[in-house]
Amino acid sequence: MTGSLPSAVFEEHRRVLLGLAYRLLGSVWDAEDVVQDAYLRWMGADRTDVRDPRGFLMTIVTRLALDHLRSARVTRTAYVGPWLPEPVATDALGPLDTAELRDTVSFATVHLMERLSPPERAVFVLRAAFELPYDEIAETVGLSAAACRQTFHRAHAHLSGGHHRFPATSEEHARLLEGFLHAARDGDLNSLSAMFAEDVTSWTDGGGLVRQARRPILGPRKVAAFWAGLFRRYEIGPTTVVDVNGHVGVRMKIGRQEQLLALDVQAGRIRQIFSVLNPVKLDALGERTLRP
Repeated sequence: MTGSLPSAVFEEHRRVLLGLAYRLLGSVWDAEDVVQDAYLRWMGADRTDVRDPRGFLMTIVTRLALDHLRSARVTRTAYVGPWLPEPVATDALGPLDTAELRDTVSFATVHLMERLSPPERAVFVLRAAFELPYDEIAETVGLSAAACRQTFHRAHAHLSGGHHRFPATSEEHARLLEGFLHAARDGDLNSLSAMFAEDVTSWTDGGGLVRQARRPILGPRKVAAFWAGLFRRYEIGPTTVVDVNGHVGVRMKIGRQEQLLALDVQAGRIRQIFSVLNPVKLDALGERTLRP
């Protein structure tokens, strides 16, 4: 490789690499650590024969993330209550030009990927988000191209649960989020229930650091009663619209507790509600997501 300074070449691909690491790990902090480690390896590598810096760097990041994923599984099993991905500013994740690309960084997809083994997760991300050919994926993860093809289809089946995902538009998210907040404030259980899919689930991640629902809440009536009850019992602080994980969300206070609220929308209904209360994850989000 000749021409540009190696540090400048790396910076050209940093956002793409961060987007890759985040999809694999579901953590902004961990993704940034992996990308920084990749930078050090890149700067110390023999780059003479590197013809495709982006592909070379993606391979380094994927392998580092796989090592981290294998160790992180022990930590996740000891986590208090449901574990949700760290919310991340959409514009930090590289180009998201289509609904399908936005869906690969959505709370729903990154959360679901926890069900996959590390190799399944890597193959799925490299194929679904970056459209790499199977022979390139095979070199990265150490499997044959045929095995990668089978792994991708198996991972896709796990994530879809037998249903085809139709990525919702940002407009659908915004409309349903606004309607959800209004109905919860009004205590309108019927309107809330009508917005939900039959298998709606509400997840709360406090990491054991704040008061939270320790188990997911299932079903339209229970989820509606839970959220209407919160809005009835506690003072609702200022609500700020934010752009996270490819879609609109809100950062708000319910009582004294700050949280980030995001939705998974499928077929025009709310299928999952993600509420991140863990202050460590909210600190990672920072102020980069604010919208006018």
